[in-house]
Amino acid sequence: MPTTFAAFAGAAFLLSMVPGPSTVVILRRSVADGRRYGMASVLGNETGVMLWGLAAAFGLSALLTASRFAYDVIRITGAVVLVWMGARALWRARRAGRAPEAAADSASPSLRRAFWQGLVTNVANPKAGVFAVAFLPQFVPPSAPALPTLIALAVLWAVVDLVWYTPLVWLAARASALLRRPSARRRMEQLCGTFLIALGVRLAAQP
Repeated sequence: MPTTFAAFAGAAFLLSMVPGPSTVVILRRSVADGRRYGMASVLGNETGVMLWGLAAAFGLSALLTASRFAYDVIRITGAVVLVWMGARALWRARRAGRAPEAAADSASPSLRRAFWQGLVTNVANPKAGVFAVAFLPQFVPPSAPALPTLIALAVLWAVVDLVWYTPLVWLAARASALLRRPSARRRMEQLCGTFLIALGVRLAAQP
């Protein structure tokens, strides 16, 4: 069993290293608002990881592979969420260019909002569900009880994800010192917004 968990931890770590929508949201929040808000997004993302893991443990995420309709619903929802986040970032950048003080007041950071952004980005990603239902069961030994083992793997998946994102948040928050100027922050919002919209369009266009 320890060997199984070690193998799964290595695979989960490699998966965490692949950039995706969650990475963009977490880094954007860290650079724009600081370490606390970046970690709030990470905790939201890990809550989503746990939800997908528990769904796999109880057989719920199997719907994504068995039902094309369920997969498409989550895929389109995820695409809409990404495009909305990207559009909101572009809007913030535009407002910051016109009236920096007003934009800063209206876009004050919120730990709750950062947490929900991380959670929604993960939950609205059908690939996370497919990964959970297709990947986690492969690491359950035949002699082990399935449900407790899958739950333990889900917890380990979230912990590995947390270990990967924590130093990234720290580094991104340190980089925020280079973005004190409104023009630099505006460019960052524009870049992240464009990237999020591109990810949303790509997810919507995937078969």
